[in-house]
Amino acid sequence: MSAVSRFPVANPMVIFREELDEWAVLFDPDANETFALDPTSVFIWKLLDGKHCKEDILTKLNEACNDTPEDAPQHLDEFLEELAGKSLIGVEK
Repeated sequence: MSAVSRFPVANPMVIFREELDEWAVLFDPDANETFALDPTSVFIWKLLDGKHCKEDILTKLNEACNDTPEDAPQHLDEFLEELAGKSLIGVEK
């Protein structure tokens, strides 16, 4: 069973800093760790507000990208699981 909520939300303590070329860095002050985001991950991160379910995120990805791979749902799940494992996302209350 997934540790990720159907409506994932970014951890409000994590600092999101956009860099050049649409990349970004997340900084978790509690863990004193950084996490790099590529442009697709930045797009997803901006939707982690507790109001968008995974299906909404996939729909928006499909609308924004010309060639979304067929296995995009699996990649999204893996990305969200990775973020959850690092306590970068949680559940909206």
